Amino acid sequence: MAAKMQGLVDWVDERFPLTSSWKAHLAEYYAPKNFNFWYFFGSLALLVLVNQIVTGIFLTMQYKPDASLNSSGVPVAFASVEYIMRDVPWGWLIRYMHSTGASAFFIVVYLHMFRGLLYGSHRKPRELVWIFGMLIFLCLMAEAFFGYLLPWGQMSFWGAQVIVNMFSAIPFIGPDLSLWLRGDFVVGDATLNRFFAFHVIAIPLVLLGLVVAHVIALHEVGSNNPDGIEIKKHKDNKGIPLDGIPFHPYYTVKDIVGVVVFLIVFSAVIFFMPEGGGYFLESNNFIQANPLQTPPHIAPVWYFTPYYSVLRSITYPLFGLEAKFWGVLGMGAAVVIFFFLPWLDRSPVKSIRYKGPIFKTALGLFVTVFLILGYLGMQPPTPARLMLSQACAVIYFAFFLLMPVYSKLDKCRPEPERVTG
Repeated sequence: MAAKMQGLVDWVDERFPLTSSWKAHLAEYYAPKNFNFWYFFGSLALLVLVNQIVTGIFLTMQYKPDASLNSSGVPVAFASVEYIMRDVPWGWLIRYMHSTGASAFFIVVYLHMFRGLLYGSHRKPRELVWIFGMLIFLCLMAEAFFGYLLPWGQMSFWGAQVIVNMFSAIPFIGPDLSLWLRGDFVVGDATLNRFFAFHVIAIPLVLLGLVVAHVIALHEVGSNNPDGIEIKKHKDNKGIPLDGIPFHPYYTVKDIVGVVVFLIVFSAVIFFMPEGGGYFLESNNFIQANPLQTPPHIAPVWYFTPYYSVLRSITYPLFGLEAKFWGVLGMGAAVVIFFFLPWLDRSPVKSIRYKGPIFKTALGLFVTVFLILGYLGMQPPTPARLMLSQACAVIYFAFFLLMPVYSKLDKCRPEPERVTG
């Protein structure tokens, strides 16, 4: 039997790089031996991506993207979600796995990005790895936005209305762009079908391609580590990094531990609090969309609220352009500025372990204002909250724009020659 299996593997290898791919990306891919807790979140992001794709496939088998009213006066799209929840065997579980999975995706991705900031994973030679990662983040935001409309609830409908109307603030092309996104002059059946196509086919294809590119680029230059040391600098006579260990079985086993812990927490949320206290699924989204009744407070899902706060913090027109345009520009800049991190960080060391007090203070302040902006984006606007969001937005951008200065001035400790553990 073993000889037959080996013969099959050899037959495949002659026609497809099965064994060489296994060795290059797992068995003989040497990763730093000092990975810690923060290195769980890359593999967890891949796990959640698989969950979203699989549950999404099952949901599309029962969901109908149709905004017309059925015989009971309920939109068909909204009724199909209710049908999945009430009548499809285990449909409620699949729907909650998908909706909770969306929030879980952003949680693990935000923590994955924070790890990059901590240990300098955006620095040379991993600039392209970081850029691919940020493109994945943009795709996730688009995927979440297009999917948010599909349940055709009150918050879905009005959230899409508000966000699509933001694009109309762009000079010259704004009105045509927002009309193209809606597919009509109002959010309706054409919008729903368009968003369904983007959510189910277009964005996932791009997302999968970027994930593959992200992993290939990472394995080409090698993984970073908490010390920020390039382990490829020190190799034995066989070309094996002295501070590295094979990814399989050492880190595959370690990642399984992280997966088990994640699944326990994820299952607890799904079975006991799938709405996440109103943050994962808002109460207004359990009410069918009504174009004639605006919810008292329209806010995006929690993972968009920091950028939404930046948008709302800009209230003054400038250079003859209305405040809404500058708000949209500020919101976009708050995301796009992450792309420039590899060139903004001028510190002589990569890891926060060896950086000085200035960077540590700046990063702590940045995380604090990011969380405050996220909270403010969920709340109705008041003059006091507006002033606070404006102050936080200034600190948010200052973290990036002043980085070339303070990262150079910071008093850093020298990095060790070898991994310290």
